[in-house]
Amino acid sequence: MAKVSLLLFLLLSPYLLLADGHIFVYHRFDDTRYPTTNISTKELRKEFNYLKNNGYKVVPLIEIIKKVNNNEEVPSNWVAFSIDDGFKSFYTHGLKVFKEYHYPFTLFIAVKYTEKNYKDYVSWKQLKEISKYGQVEFHSYGHGHFGQMNNEEIKADMDKGLALMKQHLNYVPNLFVYPYGEYDERVAKVLKPYGFKAVFNQNIGAVNGICSDLNEIDRSAVVGSNAHDFKLYLKFQELCGVTFTQPTVYPKNKIVKTVEVTLEDKTIKSADIFISNNGWTKVKVHNGKILWHANKKVKLNRIKIGVKVKSKIKLMVLSH
Repeated sequence: MAKVSLLLFLLLSPYLLLADGHIFVYHRFDDTRYPTTNISTKELRKEFNYLKNNGYKVVPLIEIIKKVNNNEEVPSNWVAFSIDDGFKSFYTHGLKVFKEYHYPFTLFIAVKYTEKNYKDYVSWKQLKEISKYGQVEFHSYGHGHFGQMNNEEIKADMDKGLALMKQHLNYVPNLFVYPYGEYDERVAKVLKPYGFKAVFNQNIGAVNGICSDLNEIDRSAVVGSNAHDFKLYLKFQELCGVTFTQPTVYPKNKIVKTVEVTLEDKTIKSADIFISNNGWTKVKVHNGKILWHANKKVKLNRIKIGVKVKSKIKLMVLSH
């Protein structure tokens, strides 16, 4: 009987690994001047040790994207790391930890700050050194608010940044991150002709190889106080089949009156709704429909609205 059980386990074990992978994003390392976007290398090592000791596999970001592109399940023990903006503290503090653990990473640079030699950002020479250990990809030229820029301004920014990357690194990027994680259908449409293999946001979540959208791949930020939620984020899965109906634009009076969401899974009876500055609220679901009269005040010019069912989660962004 024991032999039969063991055989059954071995046959099933590949399927037990199939679920959702996770992508994490960092910004600054050991830079206490900016606590909300910083992580200490001490905390970073804690996270890396947890992955190492609990059966996780750190893979290059592009490997997860290949799974999504092929509509293949992403193993639940897969993790990928990204770093945004190109702050010098990654070169001076963070890089040595990634090298120590032999973990791959993808650095998304905002080209303007490197090109103009801003003191807190990596130089082109340092980027060439960094590229020996990980991938360097694109995060716009000027790191502007794309939602507030017209189509021609976005194109000019993109073209300038891409030309400089080609000039200095002899490389045409395959991956892109929305500045500030801000995007909408119009912005996505402007970026589509650039032919990126994937475009990333900065929403808490996971990556499902079957239902994730290559134009808005979720990445969880583990910086500031959020660094303590690293283990929690590893448990999240992507909630597939979600349509956000209301609101679709940033509320002019900064009050989210109604949240309306449609779920493909009509067996769901309850969910939690998130609104920035207001936390999570449990609501009822009727035949796949959520209609919640929230009347919640928001403070930020960029807000997130999300829905969570148990460990499955999906967020969207609205920008002022």
